[in-house]
This record gives sequence, C-alpha cells and structure tokens, in this order.
Amino acid sequence: MMAGGTARHVLVQGNILVALASRLRDSDCTPFTSIMAAQTHAYSVRYPDVTIYRSGSGREHDDARAFDDPVAIFEVMSAGTSRTNLIVKLEEHTALESVDTIVFVDIARERLRVIQRTGVGAWTDVAYREPVDLALPSVRTELTHAEIFAR
Repeated sequence: MMAGGTARHVLVQGNILVALASRLRDSDCTPFTSIMAAQTHAYSVRYPDVTIYRSGSGREHDDARAFDDPVAIFEVMSAGTSRTNLIVKLEEHTALESVDTIVFVDIARERLRVIQRTGVGAWTDVAYREPVDLALPSVRTELTHAEIFAR
C-alpha cells in the first residue's frame, strides 16, 4: 500500500472517479477510490486508485472496508509503482472472476494500457500509443481521453 501521491496522480484519479460516479449513479455498480480495498485473496487486499464494484451501493454496505467483486480496476502509474502494478497486482486482478477490465493509466505520457476479459482465462492486452477513449462494456459506459487526463 502506498500513501499519498503527486498532484497529477490525484487529479487523474479524481477525474476518473467523477466521470464514473456520474455515469454509474443509477446502476448496480459503484466506483470507489483507493480508500476502499479490493479483496484479492482470503487474507489479502489491494487498494487500486479507482475500482468499480457490483456491490457497495446499498445501505447494507455502509460499514464495509473491502469488497470482493471488482468489475473494473484503474491503476494510475508512477515510476515507483510500475513494477508492483504490472506484475504482482496484474496477476492478482486477473485471477478474480468478477474482473472484466484493468486499466493502467500512464500519467507521464497520457496513455492507457487496457486489459479486458474475452473469455474464461482469456484476455486482450493493448498498450495504446495514441490518445484513445476507453470503452467499459461491462458497465455500459465510456470515458474519453480528454476527461481522464483533464487539467
């Protein structure tokens, strides 16, 4: 777990959260920041920068500290977190049956790497070299490149 971050990191994290919160308000999914844990194993949690969970919207979840049903996970990259994000966390996230999309957000180059489930144990992995809008089919929405990286 890493506490704090650069102003740019926090701004991009906020951009993603705000965009998702408005789009998912009346759905069965809820976006959370890194304060909410994702249960990755029986005794392990991770704190992705932004995570969309299927649970979380009902009052019965008000006291929850972790959820085990992430649908989409966003990791905002920095030089200090790249190795952990791209190796350890990626392996843990893809092992979760509920996960459909994992997005690595490169704030230095304003680029996305998008990993999406295509079937049981099957994934696409695309590192975009140009600006691209992000489709999130599992929650029927899209985030534009401009809103992710807005200043």
